[in-house]
Amino acid sequence: MKSLMSSTVRAAVLAVVFFVPLCAFSQTQAAPSSAAASAPTDSASMRDLQDQVRQLRSLVEEMRTENAESRAEMRQLRQDLQTTRALLERPAAEEPKSTNLAASSTPAAEQSQGAPATAESTTLEQRVQKLEDSTSLIGSKIDEQYQTKVETASKYRARLHGIILMNAFRNVGGSDNFDFPDFAQPVAPGAAKASAGATLRQSEIGLEIFGPTVAGARTSADVQLDFAGGFPKTGNGVNFGIVRLQTASLRLDWEHTSVVAGQDSFFASPLSPPSFASLAEPAFAYAGNLWGWTPQLRVEHRFTVSDQQTISVQAGILDNLDWEFPYNSFYRTAQAGESSGQPAYAVRTAWSRPVWEHPLSFGVAGYYGRQNWSWDRYEDAWAGMADWQIPLLRRLSLSGEFYRGRGIGGLGAATGRSIVYGGNPTYGSTPIRGLNAAGGWTQLKLQLTPKLELNGVIAEDDSFTADVRGFAVDANNFGPILGRNRGALANVVFRPRSDLVLSGELRRLESFPVYSNSSITNQVNLSMGVLF
Repeated sequence: MKSLMSSTVRAAVLAVVFFVPLCAFSQTQAAPSSAAASAPTDSASMRDLQDQVRQLRSLVEEMRTENAESRAEMRQLRQDLQTTRALLERPAAEEPKSTNLAASSTPAAEQSQGAPATAESTTLEQRVQKLEDSTSLIGSKIDEQYQTKVETASKYRARLHGIILMNAFRNVGGSDNFDFPDFAQPVAPGAAKASAGATLRQSEIGLEIFGPTVAGARTSADVQLDFAGGFPKTGNGVNFGIVRLQTASLRLDWEHTSVVAGQDSFFASPLSPPSFASLAEPAFAYAGNLWGWTPQLRVEHRFTVSDQQTISVQAGILDNLDWEFPYNSFYRTAQAGESSGQPAYAVRTAWSRPVWEHPLSFGVAGYYGRQNWSWDRYEDAWAGMADWQIPLLRRLSLSGEFYRGRGIGGLGAATGRSIVYGGNPTYGSTPIRGLNAAGGWTQLKLQLTPKLELNGVIAEDDSFTADVRGFAVDANNFGPILGRNRGALANVVFRPRSDLVLSGELRRLESFPVYSNSSITNQVNLSMGVLF
């Protein structure tokens, strides 16, 4: 019996040794995830941070379950202790007087034999009491964390996440967009060259659902919204950003394979420069950074080459979009890519391993989509891409992407332009030409401390002017045709807590139209965000 009690106590003590540090870790590190963190630093960094927070949440749920089991074991241990004490005390109470007289004549050495048993019983009781107190404290903390969960109509749990983000900014020069510009434009005659403002429309809110296990795969779903979908036509309408769907996806995750269906980021171009000045779209989205939140179905498989090396392969089909504006605000018509009758296709493979606790990775990808611009005017859109992450030192890393393609305005290349018209676009006899483009970006990150980082990025998108000159003019192509869009930024990101982000950024854009002079815009952006 003593052996059983001793082993049970040891197991309980080991449980406390395990739970207490884990609870302390969750209280100091967990933010209420993705994405994310990483934050994220950008949308991708945020999702990384949210993934870390999601893992901590899962650990808290497991702790709560194991804590309930520990309490039951403590109750059983206390009952066993009381039973043992009763057995130890009963012989002394029931012994006849003759036995007591005989015991009084025994040597003192024999009478002292009961003392160790009593002392052992007292020590065991104290240890159990301390164990129960610690378990009760852990349970109260876990219950406090558990109260923050989101209730759902089903038995499956959900988690709310996102960021409340405020941006204050000052621009010098003209641009297409006041708060997060994509390219520079000439300042209109009589207009001010400098402007200042603030916005919260880049705040994001998401909901993650954890579903059942199906065929050995963990199921989950996630939806993320922001408020950058435009403005209502009312006084001060710029303060009342319209809710916009960013991503909404469903996942099936096995140990080495995942299936993803929904509107998600462009998996063939997975990296983006870190910037809290631009969350409504990735930084340099039209100046060298391919991107898209596109309906898709993809499969991912991860091969483990060794303990630290992994090769991943991704393939999928995507909605064949080309960055056309909708013809109607309520009814949808097919775009040129969708009018081809087939989806777009993309594949990517990458190799990675950790170096100094940072990823060292190289990836290559390809994209293809066919477009029908009416009157059987077909164009093949294609792109080849490469991406890399290279830790140069423990605190210094280099990352970036490069692409070369044609007709990929739907991915942000050529400033969102896929083709150019060689005449009046309303005539079926007007020829078209797919616009060739090349570009990319590279970033240098200096992680001064775990809470403070510095980032410098340069980027450029170059449309081949030979495709334009002598073939197309601005008047037939819905505005000026940009030959090149160049950008650079420097920012500092400070996270005094895991759920608080402070950032300052200086960004410069210089755009070169094919048939006019270049324009420059500079922006200073101060950001403050709270992750939840």
